[in-house]
Amino acid sequence: EGGSYLLGAKQDIEFCFDNEKWQHPIEVAPFSIARAATNYQQYAAFVDHGGYDNPAYWDEDGWNWLEKNGLKQPDGWKKDEDGNWLIKHFDQWLPMFPDAAVIHICWHEANAYCRWANRRLPSEAEWELAASGTPENINEKRTYPWGEEQPTENRANMNSRAMRTIDVGALPGSDSAFGCRQMIGNTWEWTADTFGPYPGFTPDMYQDY
Repeated sequence: EGGSYLLGAKQDIEFCFDNEKWQHPIEVAPFSIARAATNYQQYAAFVDHGGYDNPAYWDEDGWNWLEKNGLKQPDGWKKDEDGNWLIKHFDQWLPMFPDAAVIHICWHEANAYCRWANRRLPSEAEWELAASGTPENINEKRTYPWGEEQPTENRANMNSRAMRTIDVGALPGSDSAFGCRQMIGNTWEWTADTFGPYPGFTPDMYQDY
């Protein structure tokens, strides 16, 4: 339902990076968000539909990027003799894992996919609200999407243990209060926003910053 949402970290948090400082109110309109990340099978449908040949799905910067790089499919994708997609995994070409979260897709590609799928990338605030809030109180933030318990292998694909992304429907114990799955681990997710400082930002003095 949206509302006045406190984006960012609380000042009494044990640790956070400087780009999370500090919590500040932002108005979030009602929105819908996908339950899970986009998988290879979904993204391959966009590619097979001619998504890399149609400028209608790309903004001007994205189309210029695509033409400059001469891509007709994502970098690291190719088809075998039978027309099946192979994905480069380290130094090997492996059959596509259709239900695994798609990775190595840049922001322009993610944005174009959304336009083709009649979707859009979520804002940072929308994503954070869906990951940490609850329907009862969007500002009563959980430490993790599922609650306060530390991540386990039953809740998050972390630390390269699987050596690839896993199926986007796996690990139901990872669900946020809004039913979004795997919002920690498996893959980084794009948002619509340009990365910028919060109000009053000052950099922390990390070593070798």
